[in-house]
This record gives sequence, C-alpha cells and structure tokens, in this order.
Amino acid sequence: MKSMKPMLMAVPLLLASAFAQADTNCGKVTIADMNWSSASLIANIDRFILENGYGCEAELVPGDTMPTGTAMIEKGEPDIAPEMWSNAMKDALDKGVAEKRLRFAGNSLSDGGEEGFWVPQYMVDKDPSLATIEGVLKNAAMFKHPEDPEQSAFYGCPAGWNCQISSGNIFTALKLKDAGFDLIDPGSGAGLSGSIAKAYARQEPWFGYYWAPTAVLGKYKMVKVDFGSGVDKEEFINCSSNIDCLEPKVTMYPPSLVQTVTTEDFAAKSPAAYDYLSKRSFKNDKMNELLAWMEDNQADGDVAMEYYLTNNKSDWTKWVSADVAVKVQKALDNL
Repeated sequence: MKSMKPMLMAVPLLLASAFAQADTNCGKVTIADMNWSSASLIANIDRFILENGYGCEAELVPGDTMPTGTAMIEKGEPDIAPEMWSNAMKDALDKGVAEKRLRFAGNSLSDGGEEGFWVPQYMVDKDPSLATIEGVLKNAAMFKHPEDPEQSAFYGCPAGWNCQISSGNIFTALKLKDAGFDLIDPGSGAGLSGSIAKAYARQEPWFGYYWAPTAVLGKYKMVKVDFGSGVDKEEFINCSSNIDCLEPKVTMYPPSLVQTVTTEDFAAKSPAAYDYLSKRSFKNDKMNELLAWMEDNQADGDVAMEYYLTNNKSDWTKWVSADVAVKVQKALDNL
C-alpha cells in the first residue's frame, strides 16, 4: 500500500495537468473587431489575452452588430463578439441561445450603454440642484439659446438618429418647452459634441442629450440629470422610443444591454477562455477615459490595448488566473 501512495497522489496531478493543457490550447478563434472604438479596444484586449494567456490562435475579423450576430447564428463564426449591443437584435440572439448556437458570456459594459440629459459638472459644483430636473427648470434662463435670447437651449439628438425619437418624447414629457426651452437639432454627432466642448471652454451653461461610453464624456465631466421618476422600462419601450407616442410620460433612460456573445462551440471547447470572457467587463467611467485617450492620441484598438494592459494591471488580472496573468504580463513586457 505504501508504494501505491505516490501513484495515487500523482493521478489528480496528472489529471489537473491534462485539464490545464486542454484549457490552454483552444485552437483557432475568430473575434469580431466592430467598427467603433470601444469594441475595437475590447477585441484587441481579448486577442492578446487569449493568444498569450490561453494559447489560442486568435484572429480579428471585421464586424458590425447585425451582420456579426447573423453570421454567428447561421454560420457559427466569428467565435466571439466582444461588444454586442444586444437590444438591436434581441429576439434573434435569444433564439440563437435557445437553439444552443450562441452563449451570452457576460456584460462587456457593466453599467450598460448609458443615455440621458446632462449638464456640466462645474454647474453642479456651484449649484447642486442642477443635478435634478427641478433645478434645471427653475434656472432655465441660464441656458442661453445661441440664436434667440428669448428662449433657453436644449441640445437634442441629431436628426435621423434613433435617439432623436426618445430624446424628443422625453423633452415633451418633461414639459421643457413650457419652461422656455427650444429643442435644438445639432445637425450631427460632431455638432452635438462640439457644443459641449464650446461650453466647457467658456465654462458656460449647457443642457442636452448625450450617451456613454464616449470620448466626449471622458474629456468633459458631465452629470446626468435626475428626473425623479426612476426607470419605467415599459413606458420607454412602448412609448418614449416610439415615433407614434402621443402622450409620453417621464422616465429615465433604461441602460442598454451590452454583452459578450460567443458561439456555443467555442464555449464548450474552451471553458477556461470562456470563463475569462465571462469576467472581462468595463465600467463606463473607465471606458470613457480610455476612449478620450484614444481620441487624443489618435490610437487604434491595438495601440490602446497595450496602453490599457500596461496601465491597468490591477483590473485585468482579476479576470484571469495567476498563471495566465504571468503569461500575459511576460508577453506584454516583450512588446
């Protein structure tokens, strides 16, 4: 019996070794590199960690929400969509999961996509009441209209964007027109962000619609105005976001679900790599900051990946095991 003890002890060690070996050889993996900055950054982070930490042969492929989701459901590729705004094709994705074609790994953005009506932080620092819609309405005269001194300015979502409908309906529900506000169409995303930049440069009042994560909210500290209503998701879906909504009621914007989606084949074949994806998530404040850095430095997803992993070790090491962290750090040191 004594001679059997070392052999018996070796069995779990051998099994553990085999399991670790299997986990670190996940084979070829395709990752959708979506055509916006935050998704491209996450895709590059996933490529680097899966390659260097899990032994995957990771490849980035061009992606966008609808075509990527459809291809994953119908063709089983790409293997990973790192930042899928799920509400855009919720029914199809849910069906893909039910049919064991897809799996939701976790939330790419832990706060979800964020929308709201905002004012600059410097205004709230001077008057905390401006963080509420009551405070904004009482001080409507502060928000000078650029073309009409008789009116106050509210900068809405650009014409033709989906958010034009919801921001217009919520503008109506809050009775902003009765308080003297004019709903200004900024003409474009650049026009909207430019109006914030201009107000910041002059430290002037600004009130309007915006969303996160974005470079703009990384550069310019803004406060989301509290409507005092909470979120009424049914009201938002059935009326606020509907062009035919005749009597909108006040509601805050519900967060948009932003998830990491994988194929079922990948998740089953590579459980350790899938586990990493289930833990990898960003808060909007951090992503806003990273997007601002990317814009200021004209950095693409690959450059931003190196910047993030180098400067945020305490964050990304929570997503992986200690041995994987060592491998990733070693690869990072060799860049």
